[in-house]
Parts: sequence; C-alpha cells; structure tokens
Amino acid sequence: MILRRLVSCFALALLANASAADPTPRRPNILWLAGENLAHDLGCYGAKHVRTPRLDRLAAEGVRYTNVIATNPTCAPSRSAFFTGMYQTSTDTHPMRSHRTDAYRLPDGVRPITHRLRDAGYFTANLKTLDGKEIGTGKLDLNFVNEGPIYHEHSSDWSALPKDRPFFAVVNAMESEYDIYDRQTWKHARAEWVGEREHEKIATPANVTPPPYYPDHPVVREEWARYLNSVSGMDKRFGVVLEKLRAEGREDDTVIIFFGDNGRLEPRGIHWCYDSGLRVPLIIRWPKNFPAPARYAPGTVNAELVSLLDLTATTLAAANVPRPLLMQSHSLIGERTTPPRSYAFAARDRIDETEQRIRSVHDPRFHYIRTLSTGPTFASLNRYKEKCFPIYPLMRQLLAEGKLTGAPLELMQRTGPGEELYDLRSDPHEIKNLAASTQPEHREALIRLRAALDTWMAETGDRGHIPEPRAIVAPFAKEMHDWFGTPAWAQAQSGAAPAPAAAPAPTRR
Repeated sequence: MILRRLVSCFALALLANASAADPTPRRPNILWLAGENLAHDLGCYGAKHVRTPRLDRLAAEGVRYTNVIATNPTCAPSRSAFFTGMYQTSTDTHPMRSHRTDAYRLPDGVRPITHRLRDAGYFTANLKTLDGKEIGTGKLDLNFVNEGPIYHEHSSDWSALPKDRPFFAVVNAMESEYDIYDRQTWKHARAEWVGEREHEKIATPANVTPPPYYPDHPVVREEWARYLNSVSGMDKRFGVVLEKLRAEGREDDTVIIFFGDNGRLEPRGIHWCYDSGLRVPLIIRWPKNFPAPARYAPGTVNAELVSLLDLTATTLAAANVPRPLLMQSHSLIGERTTPPRSYAFAARDRIDETEQRIRSVHDPRFHYIRTLSTGPTFASLNRYKEKCFPIYPLMRQLLAEGKLTGAPLELMQRTGPGEELYDLRSDPHEIKNLAASTQPEHREALIRLRAALDTWMAETGDRGHIPEPRAIVAPFAKEMHDWFGTPAWAQAQSGAAPAPAAAPAPTRR
C-alpha cells in the first residue's frame, strides 16, 4: 500500500513538472492576405463594378474595419512600419527604397514581426506558389536588409507549411500593380496591369465613375476600369488560397487578416497623403477552433479610427505574443491595453527621385495635410508615374491646351509649402480645402489637428527634417530614367536626359 502511494505521488509529481515545463499555449495559424495599392474597392465596402465574393465572404464572417489609415502612401515605408510596429519616421525607414545597400540596422529593441513569431514557435512563409499556380509575388520591399532572413528558408510554396506547428504565412497580391518588373518599361507604349489580359471585364469605360479630381475623359475612364478589374482579379487569386486552406481542413485553425498595404493605384492615390492614398481595407476573421478574443464580434463592421500600424500588435495578440511596451502599434483584439486612437498619422518623404515632405493626420471626421517641401506637389516629376499612369500626361496636355477646369486644374497648380483641411463627411473626395475657412468648426478642427500633428512629430522623433545625403538621392534620377524614361517636358526643362541603359536585376517596388 505504501509503495502504491509512493508510485502514485511520483506520477502526479511528474505530471505537474511536465505541465510546468510546457507552458506554451496552443496557437492558431495566421495568414496575411496583403492587397497591393488598394482602397475600399471591394463589394463588401459598397464598390460597384467589381466582383469580390471571396473577400466579401471573409468580411461577412469576420470584422470589417472602415476607418484604417496607412502610415505612408507607398509600399516600402508603409511595410517597414507595419512589419515592425513602429512608424517609419521613427526608425529612419521613411524614404522610399532606402538602406538597401548600406549597413543600416533597426534601432535596439525594434524587430521584424516574423522574428518575434519565430521565437514563439511559428514557421514563417512568404508564399508565391500553390499546386503549380502563382498566388503571390513574394514581395518584401522593406527599408532594412541587415536583420537576417525575414522568413524561414524554402518557404515560398504552400507545401512548405507544416502540420505539426503553427504557421505565419503572407500572400502578397499580384494584382493592382503595373507589370513593370522586367525594367524595360520605357520601351513599351503602355505599361499593362498585372494579369490584365485575363481579368474579367466587369468594369468598362462606359459604366465607371472616376472621382471628380480628374477630367471626365476616355483615358481616365479606361484606367479606372482596368483598376477595378484588377481588384476582381485579386479576389479570384486570393480565392485559390482560401479554398486550399478550407480543403486541407485548416480554415478553422487559422486567423485570416486581409488588408491593403497603401492606397489606390491612381495618380492622386499612391504617393500622396490624400484619403485615396492612405485609406485601406482591413478584414479579420477569427477561426472557430479557438476562443474569440475580446473586442472581436464576427459579422460586424468596426468604424473606430485605426492606424495600419496596428496590424503588428494585432497579429502578435492573435499569436498570444505580448506586445513590447514601447511598440507604437496597438492591438485591435483582446483586452484593451492602449487607449482608442483619437488620431491616425501618416507621412510621405522621398519616393524614388521625387523629394516631397508631407505630413497628415486624420480624426474621425476631418483630415489635415501639411506640405513642408517647396514647389509643385501633384505636378512634380516622378518618372514611374509619368510613364505608367496615362492620366498624368493627359492632364499635362489638357493643362497646356487650357482645357482643365475646377478640381483637376487646382490639383495640377497646387504647390508647397501649404496646408489642407477636408471634411470627409461632406467631401469624401477632398475637393474643397477648408484651411482658410472662417467657420468656427473648421477653425477649431484646423487648430486642433495642427497641434496633434506637431505633438506626434515631436513625441515620435520624426526624422523627416534630416536631409538625405545628395550622394544617395542623385542616382535615383538616372535609375528611374533607365527604367521608365523621361517625359519630353522634363527633358526640355533640364536638358537632354541620358539614354536608357541596362538596369540592375528587378526588385518589387
């Protein structure tokens, strides 16, 4: 009897020690579906002339966020922010395609999210292929390259995803992008959209309504239709991924997060701190096999003000990984540890050869934009956009012919430095600048948002005021010329441009 009791006590002790030695909680898989250059142009957001049933289903089963603001209107700075949970202006990753060839390291304590998840036992993957089909670009486009491998090796095919441990996988959309990565774009009469020849023609020049800051012209309508058809193509390609997840029985173990990395692929969208360049979709679907966290209610719409930066802490919370105390990202799920955002901030600095310094702050109703750089804004030279976006040369031509009026004319004539204030409730296209308004509510909003922006720039250590060395900036003009060419009007202003030459190996923008 005594021996039996001793054996029983020993067994209980072993169980207790085993439990204490293995405190790791069961964690869900996490799948990021990263939309490229995308605004609220899905059926579930009310967009017309698109067909997005897969993402609409995701929204119906999850939470759809309607007030999400990217921290930058272009890919590399935006991705550098939500991949670390820190504003790109705080970590010196704010200029486009910077720190690709130097010895730069992220500040102490700042790490890529994949490294934090890897430490928690996750297999990390950047998926490009599934059953022999292309599903993603494998895009990184981060303004840091010396932190070690971002993902696990040999992780670009779906078959690499393990079944004995949780995975964090990213599928970067191929659509909503121009097909420019042979770096021979200057040779082509027009840059095609990725997948353009296969996309369903749901949107047509006859049935679309482009925004009023462009002239009503066939070229504008044609480009707008191509963009919307590209969004429908993205939904179909992401559908292959979602169907595979379901077929393998992993759907109910996987947190799915769909989002746009920055705003819409249109001339006044990406690169510019207008709503069209910053407001992005976000959908989170929680799996059935895991208890839903606080602040998650399936089948709902959430209108609280959110920064796309919050993607980082939200993903860590889904993985049951603590948010670092000094991280600037806030989690959207779980018990609230940070106050709700009253403001969402964004910043734009050099993009390719184009130097502009612009800062932006949203509250739930108003949007304030401050241009700190001098000279033309929208009409400044950017060779990528001049070549790939037919609306740009069209507007220059119509301006020269005296045929631009109203908002399109004002857009082409806009210069910095200056301030802009828009009431998004009454003016969603941001046509009427209220910065000079004498109405009390407009004056109050202007003063309040000015102060909020000043405070944010100071408290987050905005490094945009530090000029990049000329030796870093100057080569971008030739690189962009070799890739996209230089328009005749720009050559006339600065003299003959060098002839396009062979360019280095392509990289995703």
